[in-house]
Amino acid sequence: MKTLRWTIGLALLLFQIGAILYARFVPARYFCWAPFDMQTDYRIQATVNGSKLSDPAIQKRYRRAAKGSDNRSFQHVIDIIEQTERRYHSDDDVDVVVTYRINGKQEQQWHFHQP
Repeated sequence: MKTLRWTIGLALLLFQIGAILYARFVPARYFCWAPFDMQTDYRIQATVNGSKLSDPAIQKRYRRAAKGSDNRSFQHVIDIIEQTERRYHSDDDVDVVVTYRINGKQEQQWHFHQP
């Protein structure tokens, strides 16, 4: 019984170490012990089937405010938009532009297009 507990404990520890190492080299950082180490300010603008979405429509579609902050990796915001479009609105013609700034540095833009 003691060997089994040691084996389970060691396996969990090795999994955590592997997940942390993995998270250091990918943008999403979902498995990192300290995923809240950056502040991302963003603004989402979306056009669906030729109509520009209002801020409340963006909130409803992505379940994120059109303008806000996220203290996780910016990849988290990207993942939400991409998964929403591919899973729930795959038939829509969509253009999304997210203007963002990480930790107060230079402003950047990310574009998503789904014909």
